[in-house]
Amino acid sequence: MTGLGGFAGPVEGYGERNPWRRRAAGLRRLDWTLILSVLALSVIGTLLVRSATFHLLTEQGRDPEWFLKRHILNLVIGLVLGAVVTVLDYRLLRAYVPILYGLACVGLLAVLTPLGSTINGSHSWIVIGGGFQVQPSEFAKVGLVVVMAMVLGEPRDGEVGPGRRDVLLALGLAGVPAALIMLQPDLGTTLVFAVVVIGMLAVSGAAKRWIAGLVGGGVLLALAVWFFGILKPYQLARFTAFLDPSADPRGAGYNAQQARIAIGSGGVFGKGLFHGEQTAGHFVPEQQTDFVFTVAGEELGFLGAAAILLLLGLVLWRGLRIASQAADLFGTLVATGVVCWLAFQTFENAGMTLGIMPVTGLPLPFVSYGGSATFANMIALGLLQAVHVRRRPFD
Repeated sequence: MTGLGGFAGPVEGYGERNPWRRRAAGLRRLDWTLILSVLALSVIGTLLVRSATFHLLTEQGRDPEWFLKRHILNLVIGLVLGAVVTVLDYRLLRAYVPILYGLACVGLLAVLTPLGSTINGSHSWIVIGGGFQVQPSEFAKVGLVVVMAMVLGEPRDGEVGPGRRDVLLALGLAGVPAALIMLQPDLGTTLVFAVVVIGMLAVSGAAKRWIAGLVGGGVLLALAVWFFGILKPYQLARFTAFLDPSADPRGAGYNAQQARIAIGSGGVFGKGLFHGEQTAGHFVPEQQTDFVFTVAGEELGFLGAAAILLLLGLVLWRGLRIASQAADLFGTLVATGVVCWLAFQTFENAGMTLGIMPVTGLPLPFVSYGGSATFANMIALGLLQAVHVRRRPFD
């Protein structure tokens, strides 16, 4: 039975006349390992955000719990959004994908108008007042996943995987928001788009020549960006500073250099939550958002930072499991897109703080402060759960 109410319709062994038993059955079908992992990451992230901002706000004479309160509010709203997406039948989502995709593109276009605002060098935000701001590129990730799944998840008659027209259509639809994001410019989100597109194409059964062509085209595009100076000088410097942060320790390499110092000072067991000297001194910029992993490294040490990565790995593993057990190709591709998105952001965020990846400004999923990112991540969690509870055909 397909419907919008409940988690998956009637379950064998539970009568229609007992709604409480049906709801309990629906709750049992949720992936609680995934949910508990995300909740654990959210709790840890809340503590890290509080530690990263308390001293700075106190020095500024502001409410020292301002970021903490806002972060908790974001989490509550995000969890509600995730719950709503979980309850909806993801298979009915196909009918609304064009609307979701269109709204995502409209949001990205709005950023490029006078409505947009520049924060930390990227014209990626819309300030709506009251201390609230929206980053449409975060919601564009959701739009990309569902539109790619819609196009690639319905092979034509007689075809095992998507044909040439389907692949070209998918690439064209992905290219529009990617181009708008590059105009902001937001290189980190553009890289997320690239990873999601390649991952979903690979799982959809598209011919391998498409994957090879995209990878080759990406390399050529990167070389063109480098040689023709398409990126602004500060962006290029920040992107390459990870190769040798000491070459410009007060300029482009400052963030990477300070991040290494903060993480290294934590040792194995850390200095203790709320007792990080580097964190309290705010030597690392944006340590509640992009560089929240440095707070974990200093205050919780190697063991605490490893626990965060383990929890994120658990989220990704459950996502892959959901993709492999989905009832249809559309569900498999939705779960695959979400996993590619979260996996790349996890690797990039942790990698840039450790000095093995360039600084791109991508937040750590379910840990970093940020309203738009939190909402998008929880919606992604809801998509995974929606696919999971309907993993059997005709549920």
